Amino acid sequence: MTAIDDALSRIDGWPVDNVSAVVVAADGSVVGSRGDLDRVYRLASVTKPLTAYAALVAVEEGVFDLDDPAGPAGSTVRHLLAHTSGLDFSDDTVRAEPGTRRIYSNRGFEVLAQTLEERAEIPFATYIHEAVFAPLGMTSTRLNGSAGAGAESTAADLARFAAELQRPALLAPQTVSLATTTAFPGLYGVLPGYGVQRPNDWGLGFELRDGKSPHWTSTANSPATFGHFGQSGTFLWVDPQAQAACVVLADRDFGPWAAEAWPPLSDAVLAALRG
Repeated sequence: MTAIDDALSRIDGWPVDNVSAVVVAADGSVVGSRGDLDRVYRLASVTKPLTAYAALVAVEEGVFDLDDPAGPAGSTVRHLLAHTSGLDFSDDTVRAEPGTRRIYSNRGFEVLAQTLEERAEIPFATYIHEAVFAPLGMTSTRLNGSAGAGAESTAADLARFAAELQRPALLAPQTVSLATTTAFPGLYGVLPGYGVQRPNDWGLGFELRDGKSPHWTSTANSPATFGHFGQSGTFLWVDPQAQAACVVLADRDFGPWAAEAWPPLSDAVLAALRG
């Protein structure tokens, strides 16, 4: 057993029925895993980075531009990706002027997908499959509902996505760099499950760790860490400083158990990577 495999063995004691985990190095190789990597889980909001990636492919293909109007008046594709369109979490209520607050919004990602669908003239579920899932070999991944929270996947498939995030082939490296750099810096907002963050930094579809506290990653994760977690008990982070990514999928909804269990797991993984 490698040190990383040993670190991942911590998931064996979690209060869940099923859990799968994988660590992916910057070169795309799997350097540790635990559990059934082919088990399908609901991703919840880990759907958002996948949707964002499809939207960025669409930008590079000329389907639309980041600064094209989309969503409420004054909002753009960029605002929707960065949770700054002003849209409510779940409906079309506008709660702020675009670019003035970080309002985490499932509805914003649904509007983003609808905008792409209208411009590309194909269903968004088809677009994301053809633009992201199929070329990466994510054969078990499906978008069955909301573009903000409706995908299902496996740890094996998300390991392929984590490899792409570290060594992009579907997007230009500078596009991934833009997506993982703060968009609309300095905005306050609520990180679901963790309260108000000042600032609540976000990229384009990816949450940025920066100096947030409390947080679902570890204090040992570098500020450059980016990724997402989902209310279904899932997370994916990429730490450029550690030159690795970690994917964990479980079948118990996020709650105090996850807030307690996730950071120590990341601690252990990062320590194993350093060692």
